[in-house]
This record gives sequence, structure tokens and C-alpha cells, in this order.
Amino acid sequence: MITCNQNLQYLLINILVLYAFYFGLCIGICNITSTQYLRDPATLWCPGNIFKLGFFNPQNSSYRYVGIWYNFSETTVVWVANRDKPLKDSSGVVKISEDGNLVVMNGDKQTLWSSNISSTSNTTNSTAQLQGGNLVLLDNSNGSIIWQSYQHPSDTFLPKMKIPINSEKTREKTGLRSWKSPLDPNFGDFSSSITTILPQLFIWKGKYPLWRSGQWNGQIFIGVKNMRSVHTGGYNVVDDEEGTVYLTGLADRKEAVRFTLEPNGNLVQSNWDENERNWKIPWLAISDDCDVYGTCGPFGCCNSLDSPICSCLRGFDPKSREEWEKGNWSSGCARRKPLQCEEKNKTSKEDGFVKMEFMKVPDFAEWLPPKMEDECRSQCLKNFSCLAYAFDAGIGCMSWSRSLIDIQELQRAGTTLYIRVAYSELDHPRVIRLVAVLVIVSFLIVCVGVFLCLFWISRRRSKIWFQFKRNHQLHGKKISLEENITTKVDLDDLSMFKFEVLAMSTDQFHENNKLGQGGFGPVYKGILADGKEIAVKRLSTASGQGMKEFMNEVLLISKVQHRNLVKLLGCCIEKEEKMLIYEYLPNKSLDVFLFDNDFNPKISDFGMARIFKCNQDQAETRKVAGTYGYMAPEYAIKGRFSEKSDVFSFGVLLLEIMCGQKVASFWNEDIPLSLLGYAWELWKENNTSKFIDPVIWDPDFEVVLKRCIHIGLLCVQEFARDRPTISTVLSMLSSEVTSLPAPLQPAFANFFEDNGGSVNYVTLTNLDGR
Repeated sequence: MITCNQNLQYLLINILVLYAFYFGLCIGICNITSTQYLRDPATLWCPGNIFKLGFFNPQNSSYRYVGIWYNFSETTVVWVANRDKPLKDSSGVVKISEDGNLVVMNGDKQTLWSSNISSTSNTTNSTAQLQGGNLVLLDNSNGSIIWQSYQHPSDTFLPKMKIPINSEKTREKTGLRSWKSPLDPNFGDFSSSITTILPQLFIWKGKYPLWRSGQWNGQIFIGVKNMRSVHTGGYNVVDDEEGTVYLTGLADRKEAVRFTLEPNGNLVQSNWDENERNWKIPWLAISDDCDVYGTCGPFGCCNSLDSPICSCLRGFDPKSREEWEKGNWSSGCARRKPLQCEEKNKTSKEDGFVKMEFMKVPDFAEWLPPKMEDECRSQCLKNFSCLAYAFDAGIGCMSWSRSLIDIQELQRAGTTLYIRVAYSELDHPRVIRLVAVLVIVSFLIVCVGVFLCLFWISRRRSKIWFQFKRNHQLHGKKISLEENITTKVDLDDLSMFKFEVLAMSTDQFHENNKLGQGGFGPVYKGILADGKEIAVKRLSTASGQGMKEFMNEVLLISKVQHRNLVKLLGCCIEKEEKMLIYEYLPNKSLDVFLFDNDFNPKISDFGMARIFKCNQDQAETRKVAGTYGYMAPEYAIKGRFSEKSDVFSFGVLLLEIMCGQKVASFWNEDIPLSLLGYAWELWKENNTSKFIDPVIWDPDFEVVLKRCIHIGLLCVQEFARDRPTISTVLSMLSSEVTSLPAPLQPAFANFFEDNGGSVNYVTLTNLDGR
């Protein structure tokens, strides 16, 4: 009986040992040591890590590779060990060799891949671990890392990765290398690395450049579109004490992010969307033909919005016009006029520079010690070999003495580039020649046409003058208008215009004379028979404004005189037509702002200011007047308005200034939010620097810019009681109030469509001074 029990115990122990071995083989291990191997199909993985290392085979392939992939996306492989020597069966093993190296071996104990570190001690002093997406080989004696996969990447760049680009000691260059195809991890034709001195990220096809990022200025690669700072770009460039330049990934990203050099040569950023459980692509290095290196050849400039996309720089012509007309721009351009230093007699005037803004500056820049921009210009002008220069606050002075290659015109990005040209190519001489040609051509056209249309023009003007004298009444005449025999309004010093006169002065309200569109209706420019320019505001039938409201508005505006109020000249009321005639402002309109000759701002009506009485700070109206996007929610929805309604409008304007976009036309391709909603989301993510317009971005004023966004969000809070008063806002802006409260969610955070118009439905019954 005892013997039987002993045998049973031995049997259970053996079963448990075999089960533990099988469980470890299939589920995974946390370390590889001299006594613990990783055999196919086991994985190297520790709890909490989003990466695994193990054996995989690409789709439709029997070859096996050792690689690292995501836990949640097992088909997304970010690193491969034996890229050019695959395992032919599932007999592979990853282990620590006798010399302490990490190796991949097949069933015949042949080494297919090795970490190849010559300074390792021995097999008992090494341990391999997977730290995040980084496979590291540790020295057990001191815990130091003696080899890591982050410094030997495959085709993928990950957060926290630190790739040594070059070493002053070893001259070693490392970078990304693409797969041969989407199903073959072998080495492909494309690589990506970074240059030194003025660091630039390159994509290479063999030894020829395919794409270039532009120079690094300490914050961004200045030639990358939509790259605002290292906080949004996903990578950084740093130096260490040994003179090694590193390309590093930022570690503070919440979502999974990777940069992959695709088999087609494109560098692609992918962000993991946890809700949709798939990868999103927010950025591509090559998104159009202009991103390809040197598309337009030497001294050519590429703009993806133009057709054709290539053009020569100012002062240059195509080298081969025939090839350019066929769409082959690789030969580039040649200079039209030689520079002063190139002429033999040296009698020409001094060369100058053509300014080109928002440019991806050329390759092969020569760096000069940091100087002021004026010094940079002067130094380039003195150097006869200098063909162009640019100045960036983070880099300093850059100049070029070789052919200017890979120039691209960007939108809302880039640097100002100054191209050296001969004196005759500068703006002033060009303008004189152009004006002379235009004057001669215009004179010939006038001489030919004047004799054909003079009689017709004369008759037309006579007819207009006759109608004007008959219909136009002089200033000072008293007018009495009635509607339904119940409403009567008297107007002094105001002219009454005939509809025919206004129609003729605006060329039958032609679209070419249209100045703008408001809630009241369209506004047209007109010229009376005596040559006087007027602005005609024509009431739209869709405005909902009746005769009483119209005449009240005429009465109010005609009685008030102010330097910032557009002068009302008269009105027209015929049949269903109701129009106001104002003085014409020659500086027209900057969207919704009016300016006179001296650029003094003016308004043509009072908006909600007309509705408040002197002792009111809050009121209601049954009809809403205002521009969509700027109206406070309590006013737009319920007709309630107060001082806090103006604070809301000011907050919207402040956020528009910070973002560089209008609230009515704002659109974000990633999330369906309004301008206010987008600012709110970035505030919650503590990432408001992404909201700032790059045109006004300045690292030295980052705190001030973020404070303005903070104040703007306080002004646009949904409930009026939560918004500060305008006096408090002024104190906040002047930093008299140092501690700002946290804002609550703004109104209209979700996306809404708007045609950019406004509403102007106001009923006026009282006139009170303010």
C-alpha cells in the first residue's frame, strides 16, 4: 500500500513538472538566461508590457523570424532580428551563447543572428529582457545595458527610442531600413538617417536622397509641414557629451505611436485608436510630388497648389523649356542675368535679394555663427560665392554657395529665404518696365475703342443726369411715411432716393458691385450721376423686418452723429423695397470691420446696444440680432442678453487670434469639434500649445500665449454667471490678476455648420441714451 502511494506521488510530480514546462513554453517567459531559452512558439513577455518578442511568419510564408510586436496588434511587427536569414521550420531558439551574446539558432545549432558584442564577459553574466519595445542584454554583475535593439532598429521608430546617428569616435551610422516588401522582412531599397552639423532627417533610395526634412532648429525640422513643436512632432534631436547626435522619441505620448519606413520608401506616422481598435495615419513624409527630393531641379521651386507644380526662382528661366513643357523639371533653371561679380566690366549696380516667405530652404546649407539677420545679409552680399541666405532664430545664419536644390513653397510653415539676383531683376526696375508696357497697351486700346463708344456713352450719361434731377430730392426736405395709417415717423435732413436711381448707380445691383452680406441683406457700391460714391444697404425679404422696425432704425441712425458711426445719407421705400444709403468708405471692409480714409473704425448700426435702457444690465428680446459663432448661448437660444454676452463674444475673438482661424470657418479633419470645442479638448489634455497659430508662436512668450487661451476659455463658458466681467478680463490680460480659475466647458463645443452670415431681427420701440 505504501509503495502504491509513493508511485502515485511520483506520477503527480512528473505531471506537474511537464505541465509547468508546457505552460511556460506556450504562454511565455520574462527573461532569457544561460539556463532559460526561448523556443518556438514561446514568447518573451512580462505582465504590463504592451510588446512581445517571439517567433512569427509573414502571411503566405513558411519562413520563421524572431521579432517584436504589439500585444493588441500582433500583425504589427516593429523589430526583426534575423531579417536576411529566416528559420525554415519551427525548431528555432533564442538563447545566450557561451560568449555572452544573444543569438538566434536553428535546429542544427547554426547561428542565424547575433547581437555581436565583442566585449561581453561570459554566458553566466548576461540576461536578456524586453523593456517596453526594447530588447536589452544586461550585464548581471552591474546591471548595465551592453546591447539594445533600440540602437539597432529595423524599419520602425518608437517612443523612448534613442538612435545614435553618428559617433565622432567610431563614425558609426545607424537608422531605419525598410522591409523588402510588406510580406518580406529582408532589407529593402530604402533607408532613413540623419545628417550632422545642421541635422536633417533623410529618406534614401540606395545612395540617392528621396525626401528631406529640412534643418533642425532646436524645436522642429523647419521643412516639415504641420510640425509645430517637439511636443507634437513625436521626435527630438539631441547631442551627448561624446559628440554623438541622437534621434530620440518622446516618451510622454498617451497613445501608441510609431514611425515606419514603408517598403515603398515613405515614412509614415501611425497612432493607435483604442475605440476603433485600428491604426490611424495623421502624417506622411511624402504626401505629394513636391515632397520628393529635388522635383523641380536646381533653382526650381515646387508648390503643390500651383499648376504646373514647378516654377523657376525670380531671375531664372528653365534650362530646357521643351523638357519643362513635357513635365520633366529635373534639369532645373538657369540665371537670366549674371551677378555683379560674374560680369567682366564690374560696372553694374550692386546685387540684391528677392524675398521668398514660407519656404522649405535648400539642401547643403552652410552654417555661420549666430548673427543678427542684417549681419547675415551683409556677409552674404560681401561673399561673391553666396547665392542665398536665410535666418532662423533657433539656427542662426544659413547661406548657400552651391546650386539651390529641393526648394518647396509651404503653407503656414517654413522659413524666409533670400535669393541673390542681379540689380536689374529687383522689384523696382521690374515695376517700371511693367507699368510702361501697360501704359502703351492701354493707350492703344483706348484710341481704338473711344471713337466707337463715345456717342453711346454720351447719350447714356445724359439720360442718367435727367433722371437724377427729376427724382433726387435735396437734403433738408421733411418726409412723412405711413404704414397702415397707424404708424408715422418724421425725418429731417434726410434725402429720399428713387429705386431707379439706386438701381442705375449700382448697375442693377450687379454682383461686381457687391461689398458684403449681413443679416440685414446685401450691401452694394453705387456711383450717382454727380460722381458721388455711396453704399446701398438693401433689406432682404428673408430678414423678417417690417416697416416699423425699418423706420425706427432709420430714425435712430439719422439722429446720432459720431466719428465712429457711418453717416446715413438717405433711404428708399418703394413697393416691397426698403434700402438705406450710407456714405461710401474707400477702405471697404476687412470681413466685418469698416474703415474710413484714415483707417478709423466705424459701424453702421448699434446691435444690442440699442435695446438696453440706461438702468439695465440684462434684458430680453423676441428677435435675435448678431453673427453666428459670436452670440452667447443664452442670447442665441432664449433672447436673453447682458454684459456677459459681450464677454462671450470677446472670448471667441481672443481664441480666434490665438488660433489664427475664424470660428465660422474652423474645421479639424481629426475630430468634429468647433473652434471652442477644439480649444477645450486641448485644455483638458494640457496641450494648448498645439492650439497656437505658428505665425505668432514664440517659445519666450509661451506662458503669455497660453494665458490668453485660458482667459478666452473663461470668457466663453456656457453659463453667463461663470464668465468674468469685462473689467476682470482687462485685469487678467494686464496680469493684475495672477491666479486664474479653471474654466468650465464652453458653449457650442460640438461642431456646427455655418454659412458665415448673421441675423439682424430687431424690434425697436424705445430710444434711450447710454
